[in-house]
Amino acid sequence: MWLVHKLLPLWLFTLPFQENTGLLLVVVGSMITFSGVWSFRAASTTVDPLQPEKASTLVTTGIYKLTRNPMYLGMLLVLLGWFVYLGSLLNLILVGLFIWFINRFQIMPEESALQARFAEEYTSYCKATRRWI
Repeated sequence: MWLVHKLLPLWLFTLPFQENTGLLLVVVGSMITFSGVWSFRAASTTVDPLQPEKASTLVTTGIYKLTRNPMYLGMLLVLLGWFVYLGSLLNLILVGLFIWFINRFQIMPEESALQARFAEEYTSYCKATRRWI
């Protein structure tokens, strides 16, 4: 995003408290991400997103009561914070690409693996908890 901002300074914007708002989003996003990691560690299950089939426990407490994907939600907030901080509308395309990519190539395969591993427990969890927020 920084490189896009520097090389293609198109569609720039400024907002009151822009830098502070951007930094706040980065901090909140980081906290949400680390909360998700901490919940996995506390449950003694894998944090490796490339091997969801190795999950030993379906984590549904803590931050996972609010969102099924706090780590990705946190990353999205960090990107949105960076987008606001830089003030470049062109970077919104990168945020959209992140959402598409993470849904298609990470979340969907993870959900399939978790469904196969935890069956009805995972189905119930999905009904009770949204994917993002």
